[in-house]
Amino acid sequence: MCGLVRLLLAWLGGWSCMGRLAAPARAWAGSRGAPGPALLRTRRSWVWNQFFVIEEYAGPEPVLIGKLHSDVDRGEGRTKYLLTGEGAGTVFVIDEATGNIHVTKSLDREEKAQYVLLAQAVDRASNRPLEPPSEFIIKVQDINDNPPIFPLGPYHATVPEMSNVGTSVIQVTAHDADDPSYGNSAKLVYTVLDGLPFFSVDPQTGVVRTAIPNMDRETQEEFLVVIQAKDMGGHMGGLSGSTTVTVTLSDVNDNPPKFPQSLYQFSVVETAGPGTLVGRLRAQDPDLGDNALMAYSILDGEGSEAFSISTDPRGRDGLLTVRKPLDFETRRSYSFRVEATNTLIDPAYLRRGPFKDVASVRVAVQDAPEPPAFTQAAYRLAVPENKSPGTLVGQVSAADLDSRASPIRYSILPHSDPERCFSIEPEDGTIRTAVPLDREARVWHNLTVLATEVDSSAQASRVQVAIQTLDENDNAPQLAEPYDTFVCESAAPGQLIQVIRALDRDEVGNNSRISLQGPLDPDANFTVRDNRDGSASLLLPSRPAPPRQAPYLVPIELWDWGQPALSSTATVTVSVCRCRPDGSVASCRPEAQLSPAGLSTGALLAIITCVGTLLGRSDWNQAAPCLALLAQRPVCASPPALVVLFVALRRQKQEALMVLEEEDVRENIITYDDEGGGEEDTEAFDISALQNPDGAAPGPPARRDVLPWARAPRQPRPPGPADVAQLLALRLRGADDDPSVPPYDSVQVYGYEGRGSSCGSLSSLGSGSEIGGAPGPTEPLDDWGPLFHTLAELYGAKEPPAP
Repeated sequence: MCGLVRLLLAWLGGWSCMGRLAAPARAWAGSRGAPGPALLRTRRSWVWNQFFVIEEYAGPEPVLIGKLHSDVDRGEGRTKYLLTGEGAGTVFVIDEATGNIHVTKSLDREEKAQYVLLAQAVDRASNRPLEPPSEFIIKVQDINDNPPIFPLGPYHATVPEMSNVGTSVIQVTAHDADDPSYGNSAKLVYTVLDGLPFFSVDPQTGVVRTAIPNMDRETQEEFLVVIQAKDMGGHMGGLSGSTTVTVTLSDVNDNPPKFPQSLYQFSVVETAGPGTLVGRLRAQDPDLGDNALMAYSILDGEGSEAFSISTDPRGRDGLLTVRKPLDFETRRSYSFRVEATNTLIDPAYLRRGPFKDVASVRVAVQDAPEPPAFTQAAYRLAVPENKSPGTLVGQVSAADLDSRASPIRYSILPHSDPERCFSIEPEDGTIRTAVPLDREARVWHNLTVLATEVDSSAQASRVQVAIQTLDENDNAPQLAEPYDTFVCESAAPGQLIQVIRALDRDEVGNNSRISLQGPLDPDANFTVRDNRDGSASLLLPSRPAPPRQAPYLVPIELWDWGQPALSSTATVTVSVCRCRPDGSVASCRPEAQLSPAGLSTGALLAIITCVGTLLGRSDWNQAAPCLALLAQRPVCASPPALVVLFVALRRQKQEALMVLEEEDVRENIITYDDEGGGEEDTEAFDISALQNPDGAAPGPPARRDVLPWARAPRQPRPPGPADVAQLLALRLRGADDDPSVPPYDSVQVYGYEGRGSSCGSLSSLGSGSEIGGAPGPTEPLDDWGPLFHTLAELYGAKEPPAP
């Protein structure tokens, strides 16, 4: 039976009996042939293991790919075959009675190469397994149905220009989905379809290489290469696929720079300052990037002095600029050579050099109007101090470079000489002093002189002129500071009291060398010793100075050694003081010696004299000499003297007030010796409310928050005994003359009664009348009624008759 199944499966595509069918075959052959020992084995009931099906096979009906059969099956129809696993029931179906397996649709090996299924024989009636289930495989047999593809294409590659033959460019790789283990369906071969003769490809690896030498980027920068991959080992009938490789030649420095012309001509105006651009030069270099960077230089010394050349930020152009000022009158053109050189040179391509080029350059200088030019960039002059105005200091000179004969006018800019110390001749530039100079006040004067062309005022130039004031011996030496020193009463002879220093404002030299000398009297209280360094030592002589209340004034003579020599005299104040043991000053004034019993006889006599003088005086003015005497005599300031003086003053004041007690009672209202505060008491009061608006003087309105500035002068108090009537007359006259001041006493409290009154204003503030003159209204005050009787009496009216 196994042999029958084998023939059936072999016809369908191949089979095996679990790898152990060879032994039964040999046993079957041995039974028919030569005698030999019989091989015994236990035969498995299943007679199949593996099936094959060709991919992409499609027929009108399901295709039989194999048959399952079990020894248990006696052909009685009691055995049923079951099929489970991958594709069972959909891709593969089985006849339950016969065990025939069919494939129902076309299979693709690239999607699934094999299927694993499980077969089992069971009893049809009871579904009882007749055999244990067994696994088998259905393989899909490959055919060449997939062309090669390039999953990473198209490709881009770069290779340096001028590369050698065989330089690797890139590797391309194709993939074939067919089974590489079955036939030549997946065996690929690479060829170049387009790109010859510049590039080649390895047939087996797909590596693209250069095929010719010295490929020049400047000739052709980019190449398109087509690569084909073909299966079946490249034989006829194989499938193929292609891709493109874009090869770009990268640049190398294989080209030297080259000027497109041999001569360049430029022009520049003579007034162009340093750094002015004259022109651009560019040497051509077909290379790219850093390989085309260039440096420019001037070869001839003639051109390098007046011009300079540099490379622009892009590194391609040469910038020709002015290096120093040009002068058309001195030189009108310059000729020189310029060299351009590559900054980066590849040693591998030196044979293609040299990598530099040279061109000629001619620059023409153009004439332009120029301001006058001074003969010096700056001037430094000197003049002695104290010289009379008009003294010659020096001269500045400028010339018109365009025309030497053109006149020039000179002037000093005012801001450089604000004190007008100098003057300048407009025609020839002579500078003279305008005032005497003092070196001690100012040593240097920095002037700015302006030179202007007479024919063209717009053409002007400036120059700095520094004038130094030279020193003369015009300052006598003097002490460095006022000296006020002391010496102790117990000081030893020859003791140093003070180091005296002197100074001279004149310049260092004989003019500032100072000598000092003290009193020449041998009996002088102090000695001065010259230290010959601008200082002197004040010493105590062998005979000490006697103590006294007033300090000693020591004369010091100072002189210098200039021509002529100047001298001065100064004094040093020395006090003789009583000192403590540590040398500090205890007292420099003798103390007053008072009698231990109290006041001395002289002091008592002075007090009695002062009191008697005060008692005999009639007023304060007459007592002033005695008060001055008391102020000069300290003894009179003792407590008893002060008590006596106070009693006398109070008595004098009471007598002065009692003089007017017998006068009319109407005057008693204002009878007092101390006058009112006046302005001091009424600063916060607005006097304008008391003024008559009809009689106000024209002018700007007065501020009510402050007192007026212009005030009438106050009348002095008359001398002699107090006269109330005269005093009131003076005060009223002052009020009449100055209506802006506040009232001084109660008589002036009513300044204005308001508008509409038949009598008008009664205030004296708006009236120019004197005391005792005619009243303001034309009618008598008696006719105004009983309310004005008191006012009529004050103005001298007759008293009304008794009723």
